[in-house]
Amino acid sequence: MATVFKTLLTNDVAMTRTLLNEAIPITGSVVSSSTYADSNIKNYTHGLFESVYDYPYPSSSANHIFDITYGYSTSSDGATNIQDTDKRNIYNQMAQILVGYDGTGSIRRFDSDGDFFGTSAASGVMDSCIFINYSRLLVKDEIKKGQYTFTTTGGVTIGDYGANEEYRVNSPAGEFGLLYTSSVDPYGDSVGLLYYQAGIAVITGSTDVFPNAPEYTGSYSISGAADDVRTVWEDNDFQNTTELNSTIYFCRATNSEYNYSANQTYLNGSEIVVKNNNIDKPPVTYITTVGLYSADNELLAVAKLSEPIKKDPATELIFRVRLDY
Repeated sequence: MATVFKTLLTNDVAMTRTLLNEAIPITGSVVSSSTYADSNIKNYTHGLFESVYDYPYPSSSANHIFDITYGYSTSSDGATNIQDTDKRNIYNQMAQILVGYDGTGSIRRFDSDGDFFGTSAASGVMDSCIFINYSRLLVKDEIKKGQYTFTTTGGVTIGDYGANEEYRVNSPAGEFGLLYTSSVDPYGDSVGLLYYQAGIAVITGSTDVFPNAPEYTGSYSISGAADDVRTVWEDNDFQNTTELNSTIYFCRATNSEYNYSANQTYLNGSEIVVKNNNIDKPPVTYITTVGLYSADNELLAVAKLSEPIKKDPATELIFRVRLDY
């Protein structure tokens, strides 16, 4: 336990933020039922979405990687469609979370240009959408902007091209980018939205991306639409982001400080017992630990040095202690 304390001043404390990225590849061999015979695809009796795992889901080593579902806001066939009410509810639920409400209190519809003010397909409104909700295990704090691509077996590749320079913030769920069909500026058509902090991709349920899309609103069940997306899934790549915040404490020991051990056998009165009070042998200590204390001297954190550091009156030291959170 320390017997001598030194107060850290403002200049002794610094704050830093570091962004760590990890590449995430999701190949068709994991997602497609043709490879795993659906053993890593979990369906539910409610039939509202499918969960995809990286291994057969009953296995203890399996990790949940994403959920996939489908919904629409309007349909000319109405109640004659399979799961009509469920599809509408899914669309509205996702829109409430990701798009929000307009001035009249109505739920906004997804819009491929990201302004959410359109009223028809001509203005970019996406009334029919595939929703891919990535697990927090993959996304971490958020998806890195400008690094997302999704490729189908039909040769269509979409991505949030240019999002590291331009993205949208007019969503209650945080920042999002547009998913384009071309990686060359002006990036072609926008066919979806990618919500970075929420970890959700919203892709239009049209033939621009998925060849069987016209059937989604009618004869396809939600699971059937999800199966169709998975069977044409060739590759999906992105990078996640982990935000690491750090507080750095610079613990300074001047030439006149910490030269004497707190051990009672070191000193007797003013004499250095271990040196027999020999003036030719100055006091020496070896620092092995740095403790951070509260204002009332309660120990909060301990930092151990990799090896003892010699300290004497001819030496000044600075120990850099970092707390990550």
